[in-house]
Amino acid sequence: MPVESGSSAASRQAKQKRKSHSLSIRRTNSTEQERAGLQREILEGQDSKLPLPLRTNLLDLFGQIEREFENLYIENIEPSHSTSQLSQKLKTTYKASTSKIVSSFKATTSRAVCQLVKEYVGHRDGIWDLSVTRTLPVVLGTASADHSAMLWSIETGKCLLKYVGHAGSASGDQTAHIWRFMVQLPAPQSVADITQTPCDDDVDFSDKDEADGDGDGPNECPSVRTAATTLRSHQGVVIAADWLVGGKQAVTASWDRTANLYDVETSELVHSLTGHDQELTHCCTHPTQRLVVTSSRDTTFRLWDFRDPSIHSVNVFQGHTDTVTSAVFTVGDNVVSGSDDRTVKVWDLKNMRSPIATIRTDSAVNRISVSVNQRIIALPHDNRQVRLFDMSGVRLARLPRSNRQGHRRMVCCSTWCEDNPSCNLFSCGFDRQAIGWNINIPALLQEK
Repeated sequence: MPVESGSSAASRQAKQKRKSHSLSIRRTNSTEQERAGLQREILEGQDSKLPLPLRTNLLDLFGQIEREFENLYIENIEPSHSTSQLSQKLKTTYKASTSKIVSSFKATTSRAVCQLVKEYVGHRDGIWDLSVTRTLPVVLGTASADHSAMLWSIETGKCLLKYVGHAGSASGDQTAHIWRFMVQLPAPQSVADITQTPCDDDVDFSDKDEADGDGDGPNECPSVRTAATTLRSHQGVVIAADWLVGGKQAVTASWDRTANLYDVETSELVHSLTGHDQELTHCCTHPTQRLVVTSSRDTTFRLWDFRDPSIHSVNVFQGHTDTVTSAVFTVGDNVVSGSDDRTVKVWDLKNMRSPIATIRTDSAVNRISVSVNQRIIALPHDNRQVRLFDMSGVRLARLPRSNRQGHRRMVCCSTWCEDNPSCNLFSCGFDRQAIGWNINIPALLQEK
């Protein structure tokens, strides 16, 4: 009687195993029509608010997951497969399947319209910050590392006025400047004075400034060289400034680890806000109350309360693991903070022990802003992206970067201007330009 070699026996067993596995898969596939019919019965018998195509797609995806688990189970009932191998395969399959589900959701619900409307080009170095005036006429302001600040016509994208009174990056000379100006807006608006018409000695209407560019664009606008008021008390770079409600006081944040509260009329230092362990990165004031929030590289942000003239309280919040790049107030009782730890957190002022929502991203977050009406958070990132989220942490949109649109380097800051019909969001970055966007997010998408 012939004796079968060990290798031949192993080969025969492997063939039988593959044959058995193939029969199992065919038996699984033979029930596809039964599964589809059962899914239709489930869909008809359930009261769901999801659209029928979305529900069908979800059931198909979950069916794929079930079949993958079934095949894995058949493969791993053999004693030769260890529990750890089964666990690893299950994890891999689960991760791949859930990724399909997430991609399906994104494709189904993405109805936000985000369009680039206008580019504001004229700075010779990166733009650190930008803002929109809170009173008429509404203009866009930018502060750059080229030692200048500019005012822009939102509609035309042209520079209206250039401030060149700083001796360092606005403001690397350790001071904050308050300056008055006059701007000529496009028709139908006329010449308007936002605060006070400057003296003739303060405004230079020539285009002979050595710091200007190549003879077009910014050269055509007047420049201001002298500040009406200079706020001096910091021993380091002034990285941010904001007006306290009422406009009679201003707060500044510095790399000297302090924030200063000034009386604008007298230029006197009212309070020095000390306590941060490292350089400050941002400061923001509440739109209707005498509250200030400061951010720092020490991973904290602090809430300063000046509502009671006799008591100036401060609260420290430790919700991040890296530099807090900004913390801003929203209309109501919320604070939103962003960080280099790639998270954004939403806080309730009435209970600041833990965030009510956390947004996790793939890149460090810079100076965020929150819209007043729609309560949408705009996140500028180190990776050149700008993303939009609602207050509950749901991603709504990402601003386009195709066809050479969008920022080409790190995005430093964002700000909203919801009353403007064309550009309701602005962003700026190290590519030396500011961009005006038109954001239209349906209310239905925000509710989801």
